[in-house]
Amino acid sequence: MLELFVDIKDELQAVENELRQIVQERYQILTETSTHLLNAGGKRLRPALTLYGAKFCNFDMEKVVPLAATMELIHMASLVHDDVVDASMTRRGKPTVKAVWGNSVSTHIGSFLFAKSLILLSRYEDTPLIFDVLSNTSVQMSQGEIIQISSSFDINQSIKDYLYRIKCKTALLIAASAQLGAVACGAGRDIHLALRRYGYNIGMAFQITDDILDMIAEQRQLGKPIGGDLRQGIITLPVIYALQCCKDKKRLIELITKVEKNDDEVNEALEIVKNSGAVDYSFDIAQKYVMKAKMELKKLPDIPTRMTLGMAADFVCARKF
Repeated sequence: MLELFVDIKDELQAVENELRQIVQERYQILTETSTHLLNAGGKRLRPALTLYGAKFCNFDMEKVVPLAATMELIHMASLVHDDVVDASMTRRGKPTVKAVWGNSVSTHIGSFLFAKSLILLSRYEDTPLIFDVLSNTSVQMSQGEIIQISSSFDINQSIKDYLYRIKCKTALLIAASAQLGAVACGAGRDIHLALRRYGYNIGMAFQITDDILDMIAEQRQLGKPIGGDLRQGIITLPVIYALQCCKDKKRLIELITKVEKNDDEVNEALEIVKNSGAVDYSFDIAQKYVMKAKMELKKLPDIPTRMTLGMAADFVCARKF
């Protein structure tokens, strides 16, 4: 995805510099763990969207770079906590903070990064909409994660339940990222709300694609073992569809609800889901969200950034990692 962002390379580097500066601490373990996360890379989708949103109204580096860094810090904090909950040892092909430093350090590093995001956010005290959107988004992200944990191994979830969960845990922060860069630079409601809807729709498509890739990607490309959701009892869109349509429903239920699964059982469940047509169905749903996102772009000024955002929307479903 970084190749898409070549036109904001310098601005993204400024965000990276801001991130590295804010995690510098007198206690080495805080700096070391945070830098480990930054060095692991990532798509930097959220800060990029914040920068692009600002392009639609009086772009100002001083106003938008700290906000873009805030978005990435919130995202990073959520990933660290996810890795503790999921017992993940690798992410993006590299050891997680949990794998290197353990659960206790990881939990507090996630809180540390979120607290650092608040320091950056304090620069926007004169723009209450930014505070309102990000505070509500943070609450709903936590709700989404709790819903996911509490619904583990529950085969009675509906597609509506799933869509609400991924809206909370993923789409709302991406929506806020696209919206608030424009807000920081003084954009009107017609612009920043269209950007929010664009971000929401690509956020939904992004998470659906993530859940598909967890089943069909190559581990080398994904950067972590496939089938992780099935191992943890996380019921995603392909599984919900397969439970409705597959011929081996009884066996799939047995495999999904088994708390401890070996590799053969995970692979068997993956094959049942893939043979049900669930992957194609899920990709179709993701594509519909991409189309909705691109419709929102038509409401924005016709500047080169609009085309880039269209390409970013297409990439969300086309990616392999």
